[in-house]
Amino acid sequence: MELNQAVKIISEKLNLEEAEAVKILEKAIAGGEITKTFSFQKWVDERFLPNCVSVDEDGYSRMCVDALKILSGTAATDYGSSRQRDLGQLWADMTRGYLGELAFILFLEQRWGIKAELGHEAGALEDFLPEDIKQIKKKGEQARPPKIRLSIKTTKWNGIWLDIPGDQFNHSDVHVLVKVGAGRDHLFAFFKKLSVFKDKVLKRGQEVGVLTADSASALFDKLPSFKPIPAYICGFALKDKKHTPLCYEGSKGRKNYTICSWNGPINPGDTDAVKKKESVSGKISFEGIGDFAHDKGYLFNTGNLLWQDKDWKTIIDKI
Repeated sequence: MELNQAVKIISEKLNLEEAEAVKILEKAIAGGEITKTFSFQKWVDERFLPNCVSVDEDGYSRMCVDALKILSGTAATDYGSSRQRDLGQLWADMTRGYLGELAFILFLEQRWGIKAELGHEAGALEDFLPEDIKQIKKKGEQARPPKIRLSIKTTKWNGIWLDIPGDQFNHSDVHVLVKVGAGRDHLFAFFKKLSVFKDKVLKRGQEVGVLTADSASALFDKLPSFKPIPAYICGFALKDKKHTPLCYEGSKGRKNYTICSWNGPINPGDTDAVKKKESVSGKISFEGIGDFAHDKGYLFNTGNLLWQDKDWKTIIDKI
């Protein structure tokens, strides 16, 4: 399967623009999911499409409202920085995070026949709670708390790292990464679907004289339209697996070195150790992101995540 064919299949299956499908494939390559020994075709047929789900309007509505419920009690700063997000951005970011959690719930039900209930708590959006799933119900069982702690992190299509800062890795047994196809405009698209713009904002614009009926209609047409949101259950990392320090791969340029693969703990001084080991005179950076906001925790590129049915089966049996 060539790149163009893979783009067409992803675009058609997920109802995406081809440019978005190209980005998905580019990041699968950058993250080490597609390699010389694991082709486009294998990745599309065996890894990507079987682990994709779609969040419909009702699901989006629930996550959007869940995020709104706790918005006022949630930290407004980005992890590792003092940058303040306004409530609109915070709401959009939190909704995207919740969409990833819902996508994993859909994955459990559609692929494994397990019904699950999310446990949403207030807190910084980037912080992992010890467990994001409050209850599960397997076939023939009563609903109960899961026997292991699962944490779910959400990223956009262009994310290639499962980044777990501080000591959070040890607080959960399984760390799942979900890629969600919700861009910067997902909240606007939802508002358009609800006629918030047509019946309220744009109507008010006409009343105060800054819009005509024609210009309001034209402006409405330019706004993004809501459609079901695709999500890719990328894989997971296990707390109890033995992880080797400084387990990395990368590429060296004339002066600089780019780390494209990391599989385990990251500690202060690790990048200096890489610089020394690789005889780098310039800068050490991470593929796609440059630098992380912290230098202690656990880090995995998507190509190093567990994702096969046999891997999931071990989790399903324990959950």
